[in-house]
Amino acid sequence: MDSDNRTASADKVIRNHIVWSMGAGLIPVPIADFFAVSAIQLDMVRQMCKLYDVDFKETEGKAVISSMTSSGLARLGARAVIKFIPGIGTVMGGVTVAVLSGASSYALGEVFKKHFETGGTFLDFDTDRLTKMYKEKFEKGKKVAEEIRKDQEVQKDAVEKVAKMEAQNVVEKDVITRLSELGDLKEKGVISEEEFQAMKKKIIEDF
Repeated sequence: MDSDNRTASADKVIRNHIVWSMGAGLIPVPIADFFAVSAIQLDMVRQMCKLYDVDFKETEGKAVISSMTSSGLARLGARAVIKFIPGIGTVMGGVTVAVLSGASSYALGEVFKKHFETGGTFLDFDTDRLTKMYKEKFEKGKKVAEEIRKDQEVQKDAVEKVAKMEAQNVVEKDVITRLSELGDLKEKGVISEEEFQAMKKKIIEDF
């Protein structure tokens, strides 16, 4: 795949995950939306790695995402509190968090796209420099997400339904992956049956 087509494909991956992140941001339960957005962003990085032939490392991926998005997620947390207000609070909080969720995914996607296009991998990820870039892209991402929201306002119900379904699918895949990895650890004798059951219960409860 030539560079132009790959960039176009990367932009499509980013846009799709912006929409799914916005759908996750509309989930009325504050903790659930955080979990969903994180899973969606990890899935986006996984797809970007495949596109740029970069070896995907889930542990490193989660660490990098967490490090870079901490400031953006802090904003999400402040806005998510609004969701606890019955009725209008849920609607207003959902819309606000949806835009910020989309902005975070846009910024993250743009950072990884730039890094991978210049031949970067997880091994040479300059967190400080790229976190600065993430913050800059986050501001632009709010405008991008808002434009997407307005463009799709006419078909809002259909878009929200599809986005929520996609967000849920990504979350479910992440849970299945974690349970599978847990089963492997038990089979290899790394953890006991009791530890396996306790950790399995925790994963399911978080979901």
